[in-house]
Amino acid sequence: MWMTPKRSKMEVDESRVFRSEWTQRYLVVESPEGEGALCLVCRRLVVATRERDVRRHYEAEHDYYERYVAEGERAALVERLRQGDSPVVAPLTPEERAARAGLGLARLLALKGRGWGEGDFVYQCMEVMLRDVLPEHASVLDGIDLSPELTRQRVLNINQNLRSQLFNRAKDFKAYSLALDDQAFVAYENYLLVFVRGVGQDLEVQEELLTIINLTHHFSVGALMAAILEALQTAGLSLQRMVGLTTTHTLRMIGENSGLVSYMREKAVSPNCWNVIHYSGFLHLELLSSYDVDVNQIINTISEWIVLIKTRGVRRPEFQALLTESESEHGERVNGRCLNNWLRRGKTLKLIFSLRKEIETFLVSVGATTMHFTDKEWLCDFGFLVDIMDHLRELSELLRVSKVFAAAAFDHICTFEGKLSLLHRHIEEENLTHFAAFREVVDELKQRHKEDQKIFDPDRYQVVICRLQKEFERHFKDLRFIKKDLELFANPFNFKPEYAPISVRVELTKLQANTNLWNEYRIKDLGQFYAGLSAESYPIIKGVACKVASLFDSSEICEKAFSYLTRNQHTLSQPLTDEHLHALFRIATTEIEPHWDDLVRGRNESNP
Repeated sequence: MWMTPKRSKMEVDESRVFRSEWTQRYLVVESPEGEGALCLVCRRLVVATRERDVRRHYEAEHDYYERYVAEGERAALVERLRQGDSPVVAPLTPEERAARAGLGLARLLALKGRGWGEGDFVYQCMEVMLRDVLPEHASVLDGIDLSPELTRQRVLNINQNLRSQLFNRAKDFKAYSLALDDQAFVAYENYLLVFVRGVGQDLEVQEELLTIINLTHHFSVGALMAAILEALQTAGLSLQRMVGLTTTHTLRMIGENSGLVSYMREKAVSPNCWNVIHYSGFLHLELLSSYDVDVNQIINTISEWIVLIKTRGVRRPEFQALLTESESEHGERVNGRCLNNWLRRGKTLKLIFSLRKEIETFLVSVGATTMHFTDKEWLCDFGFLVDIMDHLRELSELLRVSKVFAAAAFDHICTFEGKLSLLHRHIEEENLTHFAAFREVVDELKQRHKEDQKIFDPDRYQVVICRLQKEFERHFKDLRFIKKDLELFANPFNFKPEYAPISVRVELTKLQANTNLWNEYRIKDLGQFYAGLSAESYPIIKGVACKVASLFDSSEICEKAFSYLTRNQHTLSQPLTDEHLHALFRIATTEIEPHWDDLVRGRNESNP
């Protein structure tokens, strides 16, 4: 669903309205009840009427009808389906149905991060249930093979099918951007996850995993660059269509002379190529403060507390909420990497801060050191860190909302930068209104040290906020360069032509004078409006729309991958090839539905 904060909620919901062109494209009609789309082939109701939901149902269940491509054939097919006369489709044999069930279970095991060997356990569960509840149907299990070897191969086949579909769609991308996340850590190896966000002529956005690269085997930036270029070439994506690059803020990515971003920009330079827009720190905002406060000392100390609680305080009721949240984040097993990343999230630090007195009592009971609870500076740093991370968490949650376009994401970033200026001024005045945890620590220390007039040094924390401001300015400076493009895209009818680039002024003036387009703009969401805009009449504005829509507007797909990784760290740490890891991450993050019929009948397309 396309959204922008400058449009009302009622107008946003217009994207759920049934569109008449879907009837021939996806063989659906509007539901008689007025909600959802009714499939003419299987007579099932697709509840969420968004184009991607309707398309997924069609591609997953009725891709057979793609052979009716001519306009006359398609119209005749729709008419026959309306009358209940369905063209004959070869039914699945019992063996094919068993293979379909095995593929579905293999995909489910992959989505839940389960090992290949658990297929046999699932089979035993189904066997027990059927023999006791439906004994006459127990024989259907005889043809289903859930052995580890076959399950492993099925996961690879599903990945191959999804990959082929992505590559077919990538051919139609008018513009695309990449997101590079090098925070994935499996066992003792680090991986780079490469995501692609592409936009077609109808401005429908596709966000998918392009590839994963083992950084142990691609240690140098040159080797990494070569692997990314190979993945782009395999997908049929030329650098001439590349618009944006979103990365983490590690030196490997943004090093001034030797970072991957500078290499990518050199390769992307072309007379016909747009300047590549780069912004970093967007994918893991909570890590931005790692270099601004003494986070490592605080996080490492708290990590030791959590390990102690997990080993010696697990039965204590006051820690149950903390342990439950920890296990929901990354499972029962804790290793230093996933624990540290989990602790950097503002919500978790806030919970630990609220339990600090209980934790101190527990540490005394087990004979561990409690020196930090008497260290005035450490406590102030802890309270300040909790508040800063909480503010970053709020921003991060806003940036996890997908399909809002980069213009809205940039608005959130600008608002947060204004908030940092306010926080800086408040710290200078020793006003802790927006620092709840810090204020609580200061109040406690004032009670404890009544003779001490200076509890904390404002300059120390002003410096921290200044660094954070500079980080935001540095990481998102490229978005400021295209601020006019973002504003033009979000509000084409309110944008003054004299402030627009010279090349677009004529088109913009013509657009704003068109009453019909103004009415469409008011009742449609941005995606639908620009999809219907004539590329012949407004080629430059349409090009701007494709560029802006292709920029990553949220960290949703990255969060999805990172959440899958932390939840299933133990399973993924088992001996797995990079190919299998790639398959698991793709299945966990994709929005594409596998073509089951092709998989069952061995019609999987070969990749380029």
